[in-house]
Amino acid sequence: MAGSQASRVRVARRIATAAAYGGGGLGLLGVGLAGVLLTESRMAIRAIGILDGDPPHADGLYGEAFADPADLRAPLVLAFLGDSTAAGLGVQRVQETPGALLASGLASVAERRVRLVNVAKSGARSGDLARQLELALPHRPDVAVLMIGANDVTRHAPAARSVRELGEAVGRLVASGCEVVVGTCPDLGTIKPVRPPLRWVARRLSRQLAAAQTIAVVEAGGRTVSLGSLLGPEFATRPELFSADRYHPSAQGYATASMAMLPSLCAALDLWPQDTPAAVGGPLEPQAVLPVAVAAAAAAGRSGTEVSAAGPANGTWRWATLKQRFRLALPGGEDAKAPEAVVEGGPLRAIASANSHPGADDAGATKR
Repeated sequence: MAGSQASRVRVARRIATAAAYGGGGLGLLGVGLAGVLLTESRMAIRAIGILDGDPPHADGLYGEAFADPADLRAPLVLAFLGDSTAAGLGVQRVQETPGALLASGLASVAERRVRLVNVAKSGARSGDLARQLELALPHRPDVAVLMIGANDVTRHAPAARSVRELGEAVGRLVASGCEVVVGTCPDLGTIKPVRPPLRWVARRLSRQLAAAQTIAVVEAGGRTVSLGSLLGPEFATRPELFSADRYHPSAQGYATASMAMLPSLCAALDLWPQDTPAAVGGPLEPQAVLPVAVAAAAAAGRSGTEVSAAGPANGTWRWATLKQRFRLALPGGEDAKAPEAVVEGGPLRAIASANSHPGADDAGATKR
């Protein structure tokens, strides 16, 4: 195991253990470095700027093409919880939000209508999930997507507390009979206005939080997808993946993340084929069964990777399946090319078409 990954395993386990037993935050930074980072943070905030307005309101029914009077099943209910990335801040059209993209994609795969309920709020931290649950649970969601963590890092929330709050939220959803998919904390070291040494620390802290989030989510009965650099790594060469503030994703950025999450969202509802060729074509989706902390650390360093439970707890260890369901590389990136073959005839078509017709109306969505 590489040194950086071994370190990530140790820290993730420490954070998760502190979360489980009510511990506080971990002191990771010295006083001198903290002072430098505070100055750098203020400079980055001024450079990033603020987006005006609220995200488009995307709640409603998707997949009206699959409405059938003979089908007595109620629409699947998809709940979205989290921060501004879950809400879709940074885009102008409903169909460009991650909620609308995933609701359309899920409807296409399930061949069934999907009702989207999005209670995510800009600026939310893990501690806000309890309040969002009170809004989402009355709708009896079949599956929920949570995207949270960036504000916990930028606002210096204790990692153990953030992980505990996320784990509790996932546990409540699972107890209600809802499947849960969590997009873990993105790599904040990819944000262009953030300069070293803040960039290095932001990357370290966000990856550590992502790994610890995965441990908590899997142990609570959910699954995670590593957003990592999907929300902005190679964005230095693809600035169109950012919105105007150079912090939040653009429509293309959200589409990239949504395409990575759709297979896991469908798999949570047993709608995704078990032996699906990887998005770049060829071999089956690579996977491995590992101790959950090891799987969590590996996923934090590889975007688009899913981690889910693999069997019951075994003493103090819990095992997890690490699966690369989706691979997408941008110039200078991790793997290969964009998945045109899968988009052409497969379940990612709805996401691709929504993103490639910026002038189109919100097709398939019935607003309420």
